Amino acid sequence: MRTMLFLLLALALVPAHAGATLDRVKRTGVVINVLLDSYPPFEFLGPDNQLAGFDIDVARAFAAKIGAKLQLQTPSWETIVGGHWQGRWDICICSMTRTAERERSLSFPVQYYASPAVITVNKNEQHIKSAADLSGKRVGVGNGSTYENYLNRALVLDGQAVVSYPFHDVVAIPGDETINFRNLALGPGVRLDAIVSSLATATASAAALPALKVLSPTLYAERSSVATEKGDPDWDALVARTFQELKADGSLAKISQKWLNMDAIVYGP
Repeated sequence: MRTMLFLLLALALVPAHAGATLDRVKRTGVVINVLLDSYPPFEFLGPDNQLAGFDIDVARAFAAKIGAKLQLQTPSWETIVGGHWQGRWDICICSMTRTAERERSLSFPVQYYASPAVITVNKNEQHIKSAADLSGKRVGVGNGSTYENYLNRALVLDGQAVVSYPFHDVVAIPGDETINFRNLALGPGVRLDAIVSSLATATASAAALPALKVLSPTLYAERSSVATEKGDPDWDALVARTFQELKADGSLAKISQKWLNMDAIVYGP
């Protein structure tokens, strides 16, 4: 009863006849967040086989702020970014980068953190020192990630093309990022020559796998956005307003320091 009261107060300013997502959340008192289970430190299965990570805590803070219960579901990344959710999920607090292709199927009401892209290599790697040295190499990237677009010299972020591609003929190898890092730890060129990923993911992986090292400087910076199903501007407005409140009260910065060891929080449409 108390949860529903908070939810009604949080939604008091939205129209009486809201869109499908907002109506569903108001009716059920539950918000369903969709994400991955293999993208540490953002979202992963912990030792207790429970989902944990930066995005999990952000999703919990979001649900608590609007007074709703949180449910988590973990379909494939391709299913999430493909859109056409058909009411199965309400929101994706899942470290998604907004791209022109994804905007055809999804809405992106708010950006909530920024993450630099970096190269990780095996510590015994002698030839890869920078992005220019990726030419002709086998480089691991997450399934369906923007890092694959980057290696294919076709990355567009916030409507702007990334113009600096100091490499050519890179063989991008998509896969589960956790498995990618384990494969790289086997040795230089055994299965992969390098990995391009977020700095936070690379740092966490190198801490867990001493055979790896993260190169500097960073390649470029991506801002991750919250994604929703298209067609409900009132829900999108509530999402954006709630994230603004979570930033203002320090909740997001606290979660960022806990999982990323830095304040990576940004806010913007």
